Order: sequence, then structure tokens, then C-alpha cells
Amino acid sequence: MGKIILVTGASRGIGLQLVKTIIERDDECVIYGVARTEASLQSLQKEYGADKFMYRACDITDRSQVEALVEEIRNKHGKLDSIVANAGMLEPVKSISHATSEHDIKQWERLFDVNFFSIVTLVTLCLPLLKGSPFVSNIVFVSSGASVKPYNGWSAYGCSKAALNHFAMDIASEEPSDKVRAVCIAPGVVDTQMQKDIRETLGPQGMTPKALERFTQLYKTSSLLDPKVPAAVLAQLALKGIPDSLNGQYLRYNDERLGPVQG
Repeated sequence: MGKIILVTGASRGIGLQLVKTIIERDDECVIYGVARTEASLQSLQKEYGADKFMYRACDITDRSQVEALVEEIRNKHGKLDSIVANAGMLEPVKSISHATSEHDIKQWERLFDVNFFSIVTLVTLCLPLLKGSPFVSNIVFVSSGASVKPYNGWSAYGCSKAALNHFAMDIASEEPSDKVRAVCIAPGVVDTQMQKDIRETLGPQGMTPKALERFTQLYKTSSLLDPKVPAAVLAQLALKGIPDSLNGQYLRYNDERLGPVQG
């Protein structure tokens, strides 16, 4: 039996490219794609076939829907070899001094539900399946450079990704490394819908012009990364495994410690 891999945020951007990269590199694996947008998931299944790509269009913050997904994987396969937790959101983009209303706090809570708490739920529900893998299973979190340094207006996002980094360390500390390993990967500044939103709406509304300039310049100079670049790293970690020396670590996609998993 090939590897069973679960990818969240699979309908666009890095997640969409990741699904394609995994299938192109290993035609024996089975991918479960999760996203809220069903049309893109349907297109992937039509392209690769229902035996290679299965999906659930659901809200990952809804525990009952995640439980149903995990139960489906358990019934059909009895194991799970890798998770790539890629789904995430950036909004609210607003300085701390302006986040003063109850609505602002609700936005923080919604972001943490998507970027962190849904992942905690997913991992805890999947751990028995991960431990049932005949291989060392892998949990790959898509983090961000904002988790280790400040970006103007991105406090909610940065805090959620920093929490994710710590969660990876906790998994590495608590789970035997010959059974389960975890890693956080910052994918760089990638040419995705999120970057478009930063340039056109979220950035102008919530960032200073100076802070926003970096992202607009990267776009104008064609310096944004193609999603294929981080997807290649994530795919290799999911397929070939997280090296024991990197268990629990936070790394950028181009960190030399990743060595042969790049490219």
C-alpha cells in the first residue's frame, strides 16, 4: 500500500501545487485534500482520479467535520502516513493599537481557530492513525517568517504561527521519534492569492505604506516565489520523511539543513 497523505488548504496556492507535486513524484500514494472550495477539489479529482485524490470540502474549524474525515481515512486505510497542514488566513491585518473593539477580538479568535486550534484538533484526532503507519509518520506545518519577526499589522497572524512552531516542538518532545515527527516550514514570499490580497486590500487598509512597500516591490520585480518552490520541499518531507535531526524545528524553505529535500 502506498502512503496516505492529508493536505489541508488544497484548493489553491501552495496546497494546490503540493497535491500535484506529490502525485507526480509518487504514483502509489493517496492524497486526501481538504478545503472549503469544492470546485477546485473536484477538478483535481477529475485530473488524477478518485483512487489517487480524495477530498472533503469542509470547514476545518468544525470538529465534527474533521472527525468524519478522520473516520473515513481510518475505515478505508487504517493508517495515515503524513499530514501537511497548509490552510491558513491572514486577516485581520491591523495594528495592535487599533484593535480595540469586540469585533477585532472576534477576528483574532477566528484567525486562531483556522491557523492554530483547527490544527491542534486535526493532529490530536489523527495521532492514532499516524502511529499506525508502518513508516515514521510526518506532520508538516506551513509556518511563516512572521512567526519569528514582526510585520506591521500582522500581529494576529504572527502569533498564531509562533504558536504553531511551539506545537511542533511539543510533538517532538512528547512523541517517540521512531513513530511521529513534526516540523515547521516557512515557505517564503509566494505568488499566491494571499499576496494579491496584501497588495490590493489588506495591506493598504492595515499596514503602513513603508511596511507594504516590500511586498509591492517583490511583485513589481517578479521576485515572488513560484508555489512550486515551497511545494517541492513540503512534498519531499511528506513522502520521504522528516530527518530526525530536524524533528520539532522551524526552518525556512531554503534552509541548508533541509539539504536533499529541496528541489
